[in-house]
Amino acid sequence: MDAELGRRSLLGLGSAVAVSAVLTACGGGKKKHDKPTTSPVAPPPTGGPLPDTVMIIRHAEKPTGSGKPYGLTEDGERDEESLTVRGWTRAGALVELFDPRASDGKPAQLRAGLARPATIFASDPGGKGSKRPGQTVTPLAAALNLTIDSHIPKGQEAQLVAALAGAAGPVLISWQHENIGAIIGQLGTITPTPPKTWPDDRFDIVYVFTRSGTGWNFAQVPQMLLAGDSPTPIG
Repeated sequence: MDAELGRRSLLGLGSAVAVSAVLTACGGGKKKHDKPTTSPVAPPPTGGPLPDTVMIIRHAEKPTGSGKPYGLTEDGERDEESLTVRGWTRAGALVELFDPRASDGKPAQLRAGLARPATIFASDPGGKGSKRPGQTVTPLAAALNLTIDSHIPKGQEAQLVAALAGAAGPVLISWQHENIGAIIGQLGTITPTPPKTWPDDRFDIVYVFTRSGTGWNFAQVPQMLLAGDSPTPIG
């Protein structure tokens, strides 16, 4: 494996290795559950045309209660607003999903339906918000040499969609699942109609929206990155 592939492997797996070493040392704690929030109607885009491709993922795996698995920072510190070890592993695996490379390190063809992101958005964690959306795309952003745009908080999905206007495409959005519907609701006409809700137990799907006239075509691409990922789209 050449130096570039070695570097990319470390980007993808380093976080999971760091947190797994301290998993057994973490104590108990109460988990704060996400609460749905709403978003007003988006203002008309003013920054330029919308990108031709917008992809949306839910952040990777999170703590499910007061016990194991615990949320951990990249440095292995216990944190209920961070990813679990499995979540960090998924974050690393997303590098090969969205930026696959051939054996010589050159860009390789992506899985059908996906595109290599040119812009990445993740929700602003704020003072006490979830760090998971940003953590999920941190290894990928590093591999692509991109800066994550995280200035928009959860609950401001109208502002997020307005920010798509003029953004370099394709765009990847990493967000909290209970507010992904609010993003979709700002996009306009979509065919076929996306699912109304995102199941609590699914972290393994990419929603893909491609421009079609003044509307969008919608498709789902199963990630199929980790053991237990499902090949079945969300119903």
